[in-house]
Amino acid sequence: MNTKRKSKISIFDLINITIMCLFGIVTLLPVLQVVAKAFSAEGPVIAGLVTFWPISPQIETVLYVLKKPEFTNSFQVSVVVTILGTLFAMFLTVTAAYPLSKPNLRGRKFFLYIFVFVMLFHAGMVPNYLMFRSLKLTNTIWALIFSGTFSVFNMFIVKNYFESLPATVEEAAKIDGASNLYTLIKIVLPMSLPVLATVTLFYGVAYWNNYMSGVIYITDPKLKPLQQYLYDLITEALNTIDATGNIADMDAAMNLTGESVRSATIVVSTVPILILYPFLQKYFVKGMTIGSVKG
Repeated sequence: MNTKRKSKISIFDLINITIMCLFGIVTLLPVLQVVAKAFSAEGPVIAGLVTFWPISPQIETVLYVLKKPEFTNSFQVSVVVTILGTLFAMFLTVTAAYPLSKPNLRGRKFFLYIFVFVMLFHAGMVPNYLMFRSLKLTNTIWALIFSGTFSVFNMFIVKNYFESLPATVEEAAKIDGASNLYTLIKIVLPMSLPVLATVTLFYGVAYWNNYMSGVIYITDPKLKPLQQYLYDLITEALNTIDATGNIADMDAAMNLTGESVRSATIVVSTVPILILYPFLQKYFVKGMTIGSVKG
């Protein structure tokens, strides 16, 4: 016989649920306001009437952001940089984390101290720029890729996760004659999908939102990443009056506001990450908790 148990919610659980719901609402409201301003007419936005729902809905502001050829070019640059940079960064992270996860590695403590030192102390912006210029990487897409190809923090997350895997599995593979490379590719990596998905998301978001690398290393308009283009677009929208005092773009001045354009650019630049995140979300919590406990 199936016994039915009535679940009782204590006062403590009720308070926790209420607090979490309030935190969720507080987190969601700013997002709703940005979306509402992006799709509202310019009158209500100027008057400050838009809260969390569009007033006189329109898509002209979003089209204004999307219609220019510079947007397509910058979007393509960011997509290429994000894909190539994330793949290269994951390759370096995994190849560094796997040997460091082995206690019998010679010089392991020395290398770990070096990585910790690099994580805490770095040269700074000027030496990095001088190095990239001496290597003739400025005004190339490789400057955007190499500027974020390795994170010591992410490497330690992956290393700690590798250490949490059962050693008996690798020992069995070595008894069967498997090499270290074969063990890594065929056994360790398939067992480490949670942490790999988590760190991949970290690198992908960092590359997609990277603004400073474009400012420092790129002056060619054709190589501007999306975030840099969006900043220039906001500046352009806020300056619809030229130096002579005349309106440079009547359509923009009548139908667009700096606040609505700013909101539209945020929405446009966030959509790709929002599309990618649900596919990796199921691995996210597990990868972070397991990869950060053992050290």
